[in-house]
Amino acid sequence: MTDFDPALRDDAVRLYDAYTHDHRDRRTLLRQMTALAGSAAAAEALILGIAATPAAAAIVPADDQRLRIDAHATLPDGQGTLKGYVAAPRGARPRGTVIVIHENRGLNAHIEDVARRVALAGFVAVAPDLLTDQGGTPADEDRARALIAAADLERVVAETVGLARHYAAAGPRARVGVIGFCWGGALVNRVALAAGPVLSAAVSYYGPAPAVSEAPKLTVPLMLHYAGKDARVAQTGEPWVAALKAAGKPVEAFTYPGVDHAFNNDTSAQRYDKAAADLAWGRTIAFLHRHLDH
Repeated sequence: MTDFDPALRDDAVRLYDAYTHDHRDRRTLLRQMTALAGSAAAAEALILGIAATPAAAAIVPADDQRLRIDAHATLPDGQGTLKGYVAAPRGARPRGTVIVIHENRGLNAHIEDVARRVALAGFVAVAPDLLTDQGGTPADEDRARALIAAADLERVVAETVGLARHYAAAGPRARVGVIGFCWGGALVNRVALAAGPVLSAAVSYYGPAPAVSEAPKLTVPLMLHYAGKDARVAQTGEPWVAALKAAGKPVEAFTYPGVDHAFNNDTSAQRYDKAAADLAWGRTIAFLHRHLDH
């Protein structure tokens, strides 16, 4: 991978974030990146380093024999026929169920890999494709982001809460958590508010937050992970944390200095920060065990 000046790299990440989260067109992105990098070739190298790549190696192989996997599951969300990916530890009693909510790229190979990591920690990992109602996650990431932008947010929240209700009703000791990243991190905040005591724990990675007026409604233990260089998410994240703490809510919030939005996504060479990702993951799994184990 080409090495870039840190200041140039930071500017490039900001441009790419505007492209992926503010739904700007790719032609504008290429023009801006070329002006920044000095040539079309350097611009393409920057974009390839920042963008997630489906070809990146999985941390947990898809055929890991420690796991039972249903890659084409039909999930009981109570709203319709929701598709998804389920991974569970083989030969051991699960410690609870964790719903894994994808980024704005939809249910892709990276999120399936994250679900397998959750399963290796002892949980049943359920990763819904929240684009099911729109035909499912497409291979084209730009198309996936467009579908996410057009999704009925209230329905998506209801589908996720429906999943949580189903698994929470599996027995008197059944416990359910939820974890989400980027767009999924934002959804976690909203699902935690909507699901209430149906959930036992919720973890949001760098997700934009709801209005601070919603903070008194939270009843679910919530862990929040933020990137120190992620000014876009900080605009809502910092007031959200302050409001939750002022309301005496069960929240743990961590900001990781010097890292970018999506620092947990190991398929993005320029964004991924292993030290921060490992620290956040360790905190996440300990939090889920604390609230879901029974």
